[in-house]
Amino acid sequence: MLDESPGPVLHRLMTWLTPFKACFGRRAQGVSLGHYVSGLFSDSPRKSMQAMLARVTAPSSYQTFQHFVTDAPWSAPHMWRVLRAQVPERRGVLILDDTGFPKKGEHSVGVARQYSGTLGKIGNCQVAVTAVLWTGVRAWLVGAALYLPASWTDDPARRLKARIPAGAVFQEKWRLALQLLRQVRAAGLEVTAVVGDAGYGDVTTLRRTLHHLRLPYALGISSTLTVFVGTPAIHPGRVVRGPRHRRPRATLIDPREAPVAVSAVAAALPAAAWRTIRWQHGANPPRRAQCAAVRVTPAQDWGKQRRLAPEIWLVCERPDDDADEKYFFIHLPRRTALAQLVALAHQRWPIEQQYQQLKTELGLDHFEGRTFPGWHHHVVLSAVAYAFLQQERMRREPAITFEAIRAIVQEVFVGLLFAARPRYATWLDEARQLLPLRL
Repeated sequence: MLDESPGPVLHRLMTWLTPFKACFGRRAQGVSLGHYVSGLFSDSPRKSMQAMLARVTAPSSYQTFQHFVTDAPWSAPHMWRVLRAQVPERRGVLILDDTGFPKKGEHSVGVARQYSGTLGKIGNCQVAVTAVLWTGVRAWLVGAALYLPASWTDDPARRLKARIPAGAVFQEKWRLALQLLRQVRAAGLEVTAVVGDAGYGDVTTLRRTLHHLRLPYALGISSTLTVFVGTPAIHPGRVVRGPRHRRPRATLIDPREAPVAVSAVAAALPAAAWRTIRWQHGANPPRRAQCAAVRVTPAQDWGKQRRLAPEIWLVCERPDDDADEKYFFIHLPRRTALAQLVALAHQRWPIEQQYQQLKTELGLDHFEGRTFPGWHHHVVLSAVAYAFLQQERMRREPAITFEAIRAIVQEVFVGLLFAARPRYATWLDEARQLLPLRL
C-alpha cells in the first residue's frame, strides 16, 4: 500500500527523468522516454515492446514506440554519462562482471554459442559486460557493453544488418570492462576497489592496468596460474651497448625459486596457515571457510618479458561445503588482516542479486530487437529505471524492499491508467458485482 499519495512519487519520477531529455533531439522522443520507463515498471511479465505498450497510459502508436528504441538516432553513451552524473551515491567498490541473455534464434546482434554464467554452460546467448558501483548498501548499474564475438565483427553482412557502427571492433570482455572502468572514473565516481571473477583476474594486462591506476582489487583466478612465493631475487641483466642496444634477459639468482601453480602453493601451506573466516552477504545466512593468505608475485610477466610484477596477496579458500577451492589475487597493503582480505574478495555477491532484479523486475534481457543501437538503448533505459527505484529505496530505508518500491511505482501508473481510461473502472465494478454470483 502507498504510504503517500501518488502525486509525489510521480513528481519525483518526472524530476528524475528530466535531465535525460537533453539526450534527445525531439520532444516526441522525450515523451517516448516516459512511456518506455513506465512500461518497464508495468506488471507485464514479459517486457517486450508490444506487452509494455499495452500497459502504458495514453500510449503512442506501436511504430513510434518501436522507432524510439530501435531506430531513433539518440546516443546511448550520452544517456550513460547523464546517468553516472545523476547517481546520488558517489563512492564504492566497482564490480566488473558479465551476464548472458539466452536467445533462441541466430539473428539478435552478438548472439552466438558461448559460455554464459546465467546458463552455467555454453549456450546460444548474448553476453553483456557490466560495471556496478556497490556502496555496501546499494548497487548501481553504471555501465554496460555488448560483447561482440569475431563472428559478428568480421562479417560485413551481419554488421550491416545489425547496424554495428564502423568503430565497433572485436574486443575481449576484459577490454570492454576496462573501458567501463575508465568511463566510471571520468564521471567523478570514486572507485575504492575493483572486484571480478577469474575471467578478469586471469588477465595480466587488466591487473597491470589496475596497478598503474593505483586501484586496490580482489580478482578471482584459475588454479593453474603460476606465481613466485614472495619476490624472487634476480640478475637484472646488463645493458650491452651496440647497434641494437640489446638487453640480456634477466635470470633467477636461485633457480629453485621457479614459479608454481597457485593450487600447489595452497597444498604446500602448513596447517597453521589456515584459519576459519566467517562472513555474511546481506540478509543471507552466514558462511564460513578455511582461508589462508600468502604474499606472491604473479609469474605471467616473467615468463614472457622477464619482468617482475608487483607483489600481491594470494588468498586461498576451502569452503566447508566440499566445493572446489577458490583462489584470489588481492592488491591491498602487506599488513592487511586475513578477514579484511576475505571480505573484499566476497564483495561480488550483490551482482547476482542485481541481475535478478534487472531481469525479473525490469526485463533487462527481454529486448527482442536485433540491432546494436536498439540493444544499447534498451539496456541504458533499464538502468535509468533501476536507478530511480534505488533512489526511492534510499528514501524508505531500512524496511522497504526493491519489489515493494517497484510495486509502489507500478501502483502510481495503474492509478494514472484508470484516470486516463475511466471505462476500465466501470468494467472493474461490473466484474466485482458478478464475482459473488459465480461463487
